[in-house]
Formats: sequence, C-alpha cells, structure tokens
Amino acid sequence: MIAHIQFIKGINEKTLPEIRLTRSRDGSTGTATFYFKNANIFDKNLGLNGEITGMYMIDDEGVLETRDVNARFINGKPEVIEAIYIMKSSESWNRFMGFMERYGESNGLVFTKA
Repeated sequence: MIAHIQFIKGINEKTLPEIRLTRSRDGSTGTATFYFKNANIFDKNLGLNGEITGMYMIDDEGVLETRDVNARFINGKPEVIEAIYIMKSSESWNRFMGFMERYGESNGLVFTKA
C-alpha cells in the first residue's frame, strides 16, 4: 500500500512537505515538524469541501494523526501549513519512521541528516 498524508479525510495531499525531526538524547521522545508550501488543500479550483481537522498519515499499518495543524497567511492568502507530530515513546518513534520510509518510497523522498 502507498502511504498518504491527508488534511481532509479521503483527500490526499499532493504537495510534498519539508520535514524536520528532533529526538531526545535517550530516544524516548521525538518531534516531527511538517511544512507544506502551497498545499493543494488550498487550491480553490479543486472545490474541496470539508474542514481541516488534523493531519492524517495513512499506510498499511493504520493511521497516525495530529491535531496540531496551523496555516500561515501572507497578504491574506494561505501559504504554508505547519503540522507537528509528537512521539512520546521509542515505539511511536519506530512506528513513525516506518510510515516515513513508506511515504518516502511512495514519493521519491530521501532522508538527510543535519
């Protein structure tokens, strides 16, 4: 199965995000911050109906979700969606990294260390 990200359930986000990862020194917690510039969810021509209720990361293992989603506006127009996903255990970190591996394979993304 292909991995997808959605902001409105049932509508895949086609814009690829910039993702920044941080992890505690002991590996027990982590944070992923997603930046979607000019997300297709903002495209009025698509006639998308529904509210953004969160960010949903969907793959064959299930759904990871966060409600910490914000839009940044420039000159009154939405430009960037920022979503923060917090991992509170090494198990949730591993699950997230599994999703990211599938999402990367599905979309031709690569991981680079800072």
